[in-house]
Amino acid sequence: HNTGPLDPFLGDANDPSSLLDDLDPVEPLTDTDRREIAADLAELEEFELALTPHGILGIVVDCGDCGEQHFFSWALMAANLRSLLGDGRTGIHEPAAEPAQDAYVSWDYARGFTDALATQHR
Repeated sequence: HNTGPLDPFLGDANDPSSLLDDLDPVEPLTDTDRREIAADLAELEEFELALTPHGILGIVVDCGDCGEQHFFSWALMAANLRSLLGDGRTGIHEPAAEPAQDAYVSWDYARGFTDALATQHR
């Protein structure tokens, strides 16, 4: 189910991540977790349909760990959510190189935009 980018070190005996300690075991997702992630995935698809025609390429997330913004294309964010549903964690990926920051919006902005569209069509 993971449609994200392939690990560039896949199958490489010299994979630098082999020097890292294994991550803590992943806690199994609850049924509530699964429903919420599936709802996020459906909402993300809605965002993409509504915002792509306006030049929006994906979602920006403020990272609590590093304090920086991370830019996710629609496809990468969807792959992360699918990975969460399958493996209980997201895949490793490289940050976007010089993303067009104006072409990414927060989850809350995307939700507000689609909610406003839904209100207009009532």
